[in-house]
Amino acid sequence: MDQEEQDKALPIANVGRIMKQILPPSAKISKEGKQLMQECVTEFISFVTSEASDKCHKENRKTVNGDDICWALSSLGFDNYAETIARYLHKYRQAEREKMNHNKKYEGSATQTLNRDQLILAPPPPSLSRVTDKVQNPPTTDQSG
Repeated sequence: MDQEEQDKALPIANVGRIMKQILPPSAKISKEGKQLMQECVTEFISFVTSEASDKCHKENRKTVNGDDICWALSSLGFDNYAETIARYLHKYRQAEREKMNHNKKYEGSATQTLNRDQLILAPPPPSLSRVTDKVQNPPTTDQSG
């Protein structure tokens, strides 16, 4: 794989980590094995994406979405993957809707009771308070010794 191809491939460390997840803890993977898998997954992603992109082009669309990927997997004969990915996509979209509804609910209740200036000065929600405390009050280190 030349440098240009390497730049387009998944990082080999990530590929190795994914491969190790399925293997027994004592198993090892050679550098050659990781590189070969890296090339395979890169080619697979390109293959599926190209099929999905062709579909979008025929439909005069510029954006490839999750449904297009599922369609491409099925069209290319990867029905088992397409079914699994379709279930994941459904769960992902459901989680995103719930997250958006939660955010709208929080924003809606805050803006109903506070004007803009009060909202800017209001303390952060409890889920962010630890983060803002660290930013506003960073831990001090003793540099005397």
